[in-house]
Amino acid sequence: MTFIAISAVNTGAVLEITLNRPEVRNAMSLAMVSELRQALAQAESTICTPEATRVVVLRGAGGHFCAGGDLKDMAIARMRAMEAPAGTDPIAEVNAAFGRMCAAFADTPLAVVAVLEGTVMGGGLGLACVADVAIATETASFRLPETSLGVVPAQIAPFLVERLGYSQAKRLAVTGGKLDAAQALQIGLVHQQVATADVDAALQAVLADILACAPGALAATKTLMAKARWNAPAALVDEAAAIFSRAAQGPEGQEGTGAFLQKRKPNWVPA
Repeated sequence: MTFIAISAVNTGAVLEITLNRPEVRNAMSLAMVSELRQALAQAESTICTPEATRVVVLRGAGGHFCAGGDLKDMAIARMRAMEAPAGTDPIAEVNAAFGRMCAAFADTPLAVVAVLEGTVMGGGLGLACVADVAIATETASFRLPETSLGVVPAQIAPFLVERLGYSQAKRLAVTGGKLDAAQALQIGLVHQQVATADVDAALQAVLADILACAPGALAATKTLMAKARWNAPAALVDEAAAIFSRAAQGPEGQEGTGAFLQKRKPNWVPA
């Protein structure tokens, strides 16, 4: 698959996706949104194959992660909206396309790791929020500028609330939130802060930890945790027990238990 706005490179079980519009600090165009969804769908299609992708890494080219939405796309959508027939809304369509892309990454059974450098703004902040693990360098600068521009962080807000909780998310929204990497770490927006020189080593350590986990168990755990956000623990007892039983009796559970008893690595850990 050939991409223009991103690059996608497979290394074993890891797919590294790089937002690749450095001349505009990787501003997110509609083409980029579409290509991100295509790359993720292609990775998900390999599940249960010998060449399965297990982890998706998101990062940006040129020292920046993402400067938010591409203003050219918004300008085009505004022009289309002036001539759009009744019942259509080109601006809403552009916004929803971004939201569906974020939801796809949030809901994927694959592990998602974001490497955050330089500008992490608007839609880039939203994409960072859906990552399972977010690593920031000391250069990372986070901003939620929508309300200061007279618009609403419509698709970002739900993921920001999920990541930070209502209080911190609301604070960022009403102040046009500006955070450096240390502040982002303090409130839980990112999980690790490292020096730029150490970011690749930090990424490899995280990838090693993820790849030590069974892919099926990891996917099932992500699904269960997603349900746990909206359900009381008591409501999930029977479903969780059934999930555990299937895993314990399945090939991963048997292999993992056997490897532990035999003091060896299970077969899903890369050699």
